[in-house]
Amino acid sequence: MDGYIATLIEIYTYMIIAYVLLSWLPAARDSFIGEILGKLVEPYLSVFRRLIPAIGGMIDISPIIALIALRFIGEGIIAILHYLVR
Repeated sequence: MDGYIATLIEIYTYMIIAYVLLSWLPAARDSFIGEILGKLVEPYLSVFRRLIPAIGGMIDISPIIALIALRFIGEGIIAILHYLVR
């Protein structure tokens, strides 16, 4: 069970990274893949964007914090499942 959760967390991590990288390319977020990634990733990232303002108005570090939080949440869920299965 924890292997599935770890895999889902890893896939979502790659989706966030891809979405952030698409922001560096002009009009990439308007593509089909960019729109799908936006619908899947933006609700999660928006939570962190409300809490963490952009540095200097341009540098958005909220995806980094979101990735760290995702890792902690995933590890926490896996630890809880290990505890419950015992």
